[in-house]
Amino acid sequence: MVFAAVGVTALVLALLGLTWLRLYDDQLLRQTEGELIAQGVVLAEAYRAAVAERSPPPTFGLPRADPWPFPVTPDGLQPVLPRLRASDPVLPAPEDAPAAAEPSDPISSAAGDQVAELVRRAGRSTLAGIRVLDARGVAVASSSSATGASYASREEVQGALRGSPHSVLHQRLRDPNDAPLESLSRNTGVRVSVALPVIEGERVVGAVLLTRTPMTLAKAVYADRWSFSSTGLVLLGGVVLVSLLAAGLVLRPLRAVVQQAKAIGAGDAAGSQAIRAPVVAEFDQLSQALASMSSTLRDRNEYIRSFAANVSHEFKTPLSSIQGAVELLRDGAESMAGEQRARFLANIDADARRLTELVKRLLELARADSMAPGGESSGVEAVLREVVERGRAQGVDVALEGAVDGARAAVPPEVLDAAVWQLVSNAAQHGGPGVRVRIGTGASDGRVRIAVKDSGAGISEANRARVFDAFFTTARERGGTGMGLTITRSMLRVFGATLELSPPAGEGGAEFVVTAPRAH
Repeated sequence: MVFAAVGVTALVLALLGLTWLRLYDDQLLRQTEGELIAQGVVLAEAYRAAVAERSPPPTFGLPRADPWPFPVTPDGLQPVLPRLRASDPVLPAPEDAPAAAEPSDPISSAAGDQVAELVRRAGRSTLAGIRVLDARGVAVASSSSATGASYASREEVQGALRGSPHSVLHQRLRDPNDAPLESLSRNTGVRVSVALPVIEGERVVGAVLLTRTPMTLAKAVYADRWSFSSTGLVLLGGVVLVSLLAAGLVLRPLRAVVQQAKAIGAGDAAGSQAIRAPVVAEFDQLSQALASMSSTLRDRNEYIRSFAANVSHEFKTPLSSIQGAVELLRDGAESMAGEQRARFLANIDADARRLTELVKRLLELARADSMAPGGESSGVEAVLREVVERGRAQGVDVALEGAVDGARAAVPPEVLDAAVWQLVSNAAQHGGPGVRVRIGTGASDGRVRIAVKDSGAGISEANRARVFDAFFTTARERGGTGMGLTITRSMLRVFGATLELSPPAGEGGAEFVVTAPRAH
């Protein structure tokens, strides 16, 4: 999201810049058009008054053909609004106006002479080309050139003589010696031309034609260079701040994650602490994952260290016993009585069998730790009934109390069978003669619960905390390895199931509970 926000911001800034340039270009055109309209309206009114003073006949001029293109208010306001855009078509550069075939009528000529000085003075001040035209488009007053030329062929003049104001863009042929940026002259490639009708009553008695080259973008920017420079500096500062903010959002937590990874590599406990205030969610997730990995690695390392010590201890005792018996037999086997020799050999055989069982159990634990989740689900009732039958066949009093009709656990049948059978075997081994085992079942909250309870003496308070520790057993003399519950718990953990020892109850005995996810 941070990178997307930065990218979108850059795109928006670029689009705003392009839009601003286009709008500014439009504004320059409309500014020039508005200036010409303002001048033209005054000159048109002066010419209209000059014509009216001479009391023209009712048929003087041309009938008005076009309606006013802008809204006219009830109280008589009749605005003329600029409407040119940079995207409007540009007409070819107009040719020099030819001399009129016939001179202007006396009324128009006299009115033109009356406003001629005003037109010339206005042209010198505004730098616009101004021509006052009669109803046939013939110039009767001009700011620069002589009168008598005909402008009737121009599109904007034709529109004005029909009774509505017209503005167009003409191509301007550039002069190689166009003025530099600091001069008053304008050297853009277009020229704004505005033609305003002179209306007396409902007759068009003439028109005012005004032309002016608009301000170029370069000249406008140069004229406002200090304002643009300060604005640019502010925008540049904004970009720098956004960049620093983005860097803070990304680089600061990134450096913190790097330091966390280095701490994990150095074995520092600080690596198990997630970084504070990461701001960016992905960095928070990464840091949490690293912290979890660090804790898991530390726990695994501690487990391996403890497990290695236990394995060493469990293997050292029978190996020492075997080594001692072998040395005694080697040194005095010939002088020993047969009964004594047989006893030493029996001890060697028992210790070798224990080592074999330990190796077998270690391999089972390794397989349990490396099991992959998945596989088919188990029909709980079918698995438990098979365990009950197997226990009874081996002389164990096992009974199934309650049933989960049709319930299935998300644990493979062989894993669930091995887990429950291990609990039944433990009960038979540690509960004493005549022990009874009861298997209770239930299902709720999307989980299946299997309780295996025996009628033995139970587990002492001191041993309850160690019952799941590897190699801990109270039946070592009967061949116990202390690995059964550890292996069972590891197998169940892979499939999201748990194995717990229930708190002691008043009736005695030990109860282990397997809780597994329910399959759907």
